[in-house]
Amino acid sequence: MKDLLLAILNIFKYVGKIFTFVRNTLFNLVLLTILVCVLFTFIPKGGSHIPSPSILRLDISGDIVEEKRVFGSVEKFLGDSIDEEAKEPETALQDILDIIDSAATDDRIVALLLNLKHMENAGLNQLQTIGQALVNFKKSGKTIIAAEDYYSQSQYYLASYADKIFLNPMGGVDIHGFGVYRLYFREAMERLAINYNIFKVGTYKSAIEPFTRNNMSPEDRKQNEEWLSALWQVYNDDILQQRKISKETIENYTAHISEALQSTGGDTAQLALKTGLVDQLANRSDITAYLAALTKNSEVKPPMVGSADYYDSLLPSYRKIDWKGDKVGLIIAEGNILPGKQPAGLIGGDSLAALIKKAREDKQIKALVLRINSGGGSAFASEIIRQELLLLQKKGKPVVVSMGAVAASGGYWIAADADEIWASEATITGSIGIFGAIPTFEKTLSSLGVYSDGTGTTPLAAGLNLTQPLPEPLKNAIQQAVAHNYDQFLQIVATGRELEKSRVEELAEGRVYNGKAALEIGLVDKLGSLEEAIDAAANLAGVADYTTEYIRPTATLKEQVLQFFTTQIAPLATLVSKNDYPLVNKVKKILQSKFDDFILLDDPRGIYAHCLIKLTL
Repeated sequence: MKDLLLAILNIFKYVGKIFTFVRNTLFNLVLLTILVCVLFTFIPKGGSHIPSPSILRLDISGDIVEEKRVFGSVEKFLGDSIDEEAKEPETALQDILDIIDSAATDDRIVALLLNLKHMENAGLNQLQTIGQALVNFKKSGKTIIAAEDYYSQSQYYLASYADKIFLNPMGGVDIHGFGVYRLYFREAMERLAINYNIFKVGTYKSAIEPFTRNNMSPEDRKQNEEWLSALWQVYNDDILQQRKISKETIENYTAHISEALQSTGGDTAQLALKTGLVDQLANRSDITAYLAALTKNSEVKPPMVGSADYYDSLLPSYRKIDWKGDKVGLIIAEGNILPGKQPAGLIGGDSLAALIKKAREDKQIKALVLRINSGGGSAFASEIIRQELLLLQKKGKPVVVSMGAVAASGGYWIAADADEIWASEATITGSIGIFGAIPTFEKTLSSLGVYSDGTGTTPLAAGLNLTQPLPEPLKNAIQQAVAHNYDQFLQIVATGRELEKSRVEELAEGRVYNGKAALEIGLVDKLGSLEEAIDAAANLAGVADYTTEYIRPTATLKEQVLQFFTTQIAPLATLVSKNDYPLVNKVKKILQSKFDDFILLDDPRGIYAHCLIKLTL
């Protein structure tokens, strides 16, 4: 018996040693990884050797954004194990422009190859901006090539700017039109017995319709059709101009695709070639040979440099440099507007206000350009940001807003007082309206045999207890607060835009406008690019010799590590199998984007200036 007990104790002792070894090993590996990443952070990068002549491969991966999320040293280090062309979940618009502009004057680069395979979502105005950069590139006499197995609608827009478009003989071009489609939950809410308390002002304020209807309202359908048609016209006009094909060709391709395919026996690639959407059907070896000929290279593989390596050799625009003179500050505001401090990809009321304050206190900064790409969010956070902008203007520094793909609702709230507002014809803006949405679950719980009861000193004692129905006095109070904030919104726009309040009321009620329509009614001042907005800010400040400085928060190493280990482990694991189940992953992404629209925002009063506009390209 004694020997048996000793044997059992020895087993536990060795098992304990094994666990201790594994624990220490894992801890040391994590520590070593962090130390290596810290060292990599401080080791200066050596510029990659670029042979001459070379082809520059313009890698556009993931969504095109105004500002990338913060990726720390840990993430960059571990991310190296992922496919080099597909590892970036998003690509910054300005990075793309910097690469194209530099390559146009780089004698080592003889051609530009558009790598659009991993490109996903992009705003139409972002695509237009890249398209204009490609037009400027071609003026240098260099060639642009697009060569893909398949083109989505947004990918084809950029491909249309190429001198030569190749398509795989088994591929196709998907041009289907623009649309806005949402999930509607009214019946689901009734089945789940969720009591959604809705407070809103504005006939066209459709952000809460998914909870109150099973379909799109006639008012929302009408306004969506108006701006969708305007943007679809822009898309068509640009494609027709670049490809020199007729309007009827695109109309026939999109509206009568079934009949059109009969002429090619169902061959989508041949149809794209026949209609002039592409120039040549070619397999990958044919394309490689064509690229090699461009560089006059006898090797099978032509000399090529990727975007990441090429970008490392550049001095990016709006960088912080040792400049003793005047500056125009540039701040990016992208994502939903939320209270407090938020990371890049979201607009924090306190975070953005702190950056604006930094611009206000910097004596070298004479003007500020605020680049907005947001459908809004918290009314409270929007007002915090607007107040900080007013303080900057009181300091004598003009503010110019440059609108991205969307600058609506709360995004327009923070723009309204700017000295000038610039947009593109494809910008979505307006949506001047307010709503509140608070669900309670007393009926859901009672259906399960669970009840909430109690007592309080006043009719409002239960407060926002989601297991209790909202007291009528509280409902009335919230509705009055929503109406007050809507009136405040109207006054802000009237004052900032120098319009009669009655005129703003006619334009408001949650209506959405494209940039061209907004210009006509006075909600924006001019149509133009970010560069033009920066020039306008300098002119307003009366400075001629200046540089532009990108003002952005810096993440500490601790924040980078925490961000990586809390938000990126799962996505990295998903990326490993991304290409194994493309259809499943596509469906997952679509569903995720649909439900992302309805994540409850964190306004302290539950009052929002938010616009659920997501254009499906």
